[in-house]
Amino acid sequence: MNIGIVRYFLGWVLNIEAFLMLLPCATAVVYQDHTGIYFLIVMIMCWFLGWLAVHRKPKNTVFYAREGFVTVALSWVLLSFFGALPFWISGEIPSLADAVFETISGFTTTGASILNNVEGLSQSMLMWRSFTHWVGGMGVLVFLLAILPLAGGGYSMHIMRAESPGPSVGKLVPKVKATAKLLYLIYFSMTVIEVILLLAGKMPLFDALTTGFGTAGTGGFGIKNNSIAFYDSYYLQGVITIFMILFGINFNVYYLFLFKRPKEALKSEEARTYLGIILVSTLLIAWNVRSFFPTLFDAFHHAAFQVASIITTTGFSTVDFDVWPQFSKTILIWLMFIGACAGSTGGGMKVSRFIIWIKETLKELASLIHPRSVKVMKLEGKPIEHNIVRSANAYFIVYILIFASSVLLVSLDEFDFNTTFTAVAATFNNIGPGMGGVGPASNFSEFSVMSKLVLMFDMLAGRLEIFPMLLLFSPGTWRKQ
Repeated sequence: MNIGIVRYFLGWVLNIEAFLMLLPCATAVVYQDHTGIYFLIVMIMCWFLGWLAVHRKPKNTVFYAREGFVTVALSWVLLSFFGALPFWISGEIPSLADAVFETISGFTTTGASILNNVEGLSQSMLMWRSFTHWVGGMGVLVFLLAILPLAGGGYSMHIMRAESPGPSVGKLVPKVKATAKLLYLIYFSMTVIEVILLLAGKMPLFDALTTGFGTAGTGGFGIKNNSIAFYDSYYLQGVITIFMILFGINFNVYYLFLFKRPKEALKSEEARTYLGIILVSTLLIAWNVRSFFPTLFDAFHHAAFQVASIITTTGFSTVDFDVWPQFSKTILIWLMFIGACAGSTGGGMKVSRFIIWIKETLKELASLIHPRSVKVMKLEGKPIEHNIVRSANAYFIVYILIFASSVLLVSLDEFDFNTTFTAVAATFNNIGPGMGGVGPASNFSEFSVMSKLVLMFDMLAGRLEIFPMLLLFSPGTWRKQ
């Protein structure tokens, strides 16, 4: 393990976090909010520690896959810890464990909260809380690759693969740095467009920014106690629904559209499957909950919003879907696991993995009938490499093991099974609300510190596709080269 290069990258991460805290500081100035001083204190702390780490470049710049995975995992832990300090030292979230839980939930774009009264936070804290979604949606290290002229050749792809969600990550253009810039340009542009459309619907600027950050990062931290239900407008809720769906699509599709290759974009098997799942789920739920609403249009509107919110793992809500019929709730639970597309800001297992698993199952069935037949599995018109299938299968096995272990540990709190199971599902898949005691009208404040620690690990592991977090606990990771 090349500790020096890892330290160097972590220093830059702390410097970037100090820079990002300028936004809540500016918010504090605008709203004459005294809590801005706490962000200033943490900014200075991050900058000083970051300066200590980067002022002397490491002599050994060798950067292999394990350095990439460890750098990403430790970066997210550091980001979350220092990002939680303003909440804690200001007293707005008195418990350090709760402050870290809330911040991890923000950066991992989970949206699970321990707050009983969101509207009780100051404006700068609300801005920071929502902004962590936007930062975590694309990944802070992808941002690092986009802006810093770091030398060392092989580090770029290792970092992007470790931080970007999905079974495989490729370059959109020949250079990884250019790819990172392009991803952030698309991400930023889509966020700006959504904010403008929300402003056009007469949403206040502060609300539009925080809602835009939450939608873009598919995070779901609202600034109102009743989430998006506060904005009783078909237009505003419709805009948010559309953009949740858009941010759940692989950004490669947008790249193809931008560079005048729409035919290739429209042929995206994963995007078409993802949109098909949304349409079918919405129609089934709308029909099932029609008696809960005055018109069928209302049922369709709220069903579409909740389906988009859950499959993209955003976590916003317009209604308390925990009171819906069991059929609709079961569909939503299924969507929690499926998740959005690879290469998007959404969480979950990813649609592409489910496509691979289904195709592998069909291939296995065909081989039982025709043992000598040779069938090549394809995704997006290209053969699926064996290592991708192997990786997807390994991911599934480890996912089930961690999920089952988490449910077992959280069950020590003696909540009902529905609450325990969906609390793990909601955090591990980076969704936010679950069912029962952690439904859209509730929160995670009643869990013990131990359960919160388990759920914090699940949020980080779910956002980083499990393996970077597990490597931190492997003795082989830390051996000298």
